[in-house]
Amino acid sequence: MIEYQERLRSLALSDEHFVGSVLGMSHDTVEISRLEPKTHALVRLAALLAVDAGQSSYNATVDVALASGASLDEIVGILIAVAPAVGLGRVVSAAPELGLALGYDVNAALEAQD
Repeated sequence: MIEYQERLRSLALSDEHFVGSVLGMSHDTVEISRLEPKTHALVRLAALLAVDAGQSSYNATVDVALASGASLDEIVGILIAVAPAVGLGRVVSAAPELGLALGYDVNAALEAQD
C-alpha cells in the first residue's frame, strides 16, 4: 500500500498509535484531566458529537465509555444534553451514527416501520 493511503486509512480508522503520533500525545489523558474515567469518556463523546466526528471515532469512544461503566442511557443522554449547544440538525444526523456505535441500526428500524 502506498504511504499516503496507509496514513489516510489509519486516520479514518482512528488508529490509536498513528493518531497519537500525529497529535503528539496519546489518547489516554484520563489521569492528567483529573476526571473519572467514565466522565472523561462521556465528555470526549460530547466533543465528538459537536464536531461531527466519523463513525470510527464514535465506535472507539463508546467502547471506552461502556468499559468505564457508562450505561446506554447515559450515552444517549449525552446526545440530548449537547442538543441545545450543537443544534437540531447535528443531533438528527448524529443519532443514527451513535446508534450504530451502540449496536442499534436506527435507519434499519425506521425502514422496517414503513
